[in-house]
Amino acid sequence: MTYKNGIEKFIEIFKRSNLSISKFASLIQKDRRTVTSWIDNISDIEPNNDVKDRICHVFRYPDFIWDEGCSGEEFIKSITQIPQKEVRIIDEDYTGRLKYIIELEKNRRFVIQAQFPGPMYRDSAVKRVYRTKTNSEIEELKQKRIDQMLRYDYDTTEWYSIKSILSFCFASIGNFYTKEEKIRILELMYELFNNNYNKKLFLFDSFSRKIYGTETTYISINVRQKVLFFKSPIESVFIEIRNKNLVERMHKYYSSPIEAPNHVNFLESVKIIKILQDALKYNNTILQAYETINRTTDYGELFYHNLSTDLQKQVTAPKPGQKRN
Repeated sequence: MTYKNGIEKFIEIFKRSNLSISKFASLIQKDRRTVTSWIDNISDIEPNNDVKDRICHVFRYPDFIWDEGCSGEEFIKSITQIPQKEVRIIDEDYTGRLKYIIELEKNRRFVIQAQFPGPMYRDSAVKRVYRTKTNSEIEELKQKRIDQMLRYDYDTTEWYSIKSILSFCFASIGNFYTKEEKIRILELMYELFNNNYNKKLFLFDSFSRKIYGTETTYISINVRQKVLFFKSPIESVFIEIRNKNLVERMHKYYSSPIEAPNHVNFLESVKIIKILQDALKYNNTILQAYETINRTTDYGELFYHNLSTDLQKQVTAPKPGQKRN
């Protein structure tokens, strides 16, 4: 049935209510005779706006069910499924945001990180990078999240841009970490991700195509619950998306070797973490680290793209047969 006019919709709502005509009439504040005339298709005069508003109020339906465009399956879906907002603003204090993340990522997570390393790895290896005020509840929540992340059986898939990990290791501007702290963080991540199929680490080339946002914000995708959230440019605000198609599309984009940005697979990513750790340990430059990656892996080309034009002139060209995913 098309359910295009108000009377057809009225009849369907009455049938699904499982109420007597008298009870239904009293709820919407109309006399029994008028309701009967609509149900029996005796009257062709549509219910007025007051009746429509009362039905939406009593049965908690969205008011757009009476729109001409809401017909057929869309109408049935609107009166049988619990309405759910697809976009929600999570405006909480730091404690509230931590609780929200912990709950949504309780059993597993699939994240695109804004920068390397992720905050939990940073906070477990290096204390108080950002000089912010804190309290015992925040510290307990942060430790709870760290403990969750460090569990061997915790399921996590993480994407970092090659640019962010090279900046972490070699940048001399905007870098919070000492050499020892960098080595400690890389060592922690190597130990966690190496030979652990519960944890997958991907390094992607953000210069291989136009990828807006993935280097500036934290995106967490929960494909089972059909929800994702990301950090807004305002520090205290998260944006939650519950559009099923968008969530599945985002997850598929980063899960598919073909559709995803050019990247290092999760086995080789761990190997490269070790190469970078050794480079820092032995005071090697970014050029020396690149040469090792190019010589010992199949992903030198992706790292070559992340060098400046001047640096590219100083290194060996990527060897033939490089992989892109």
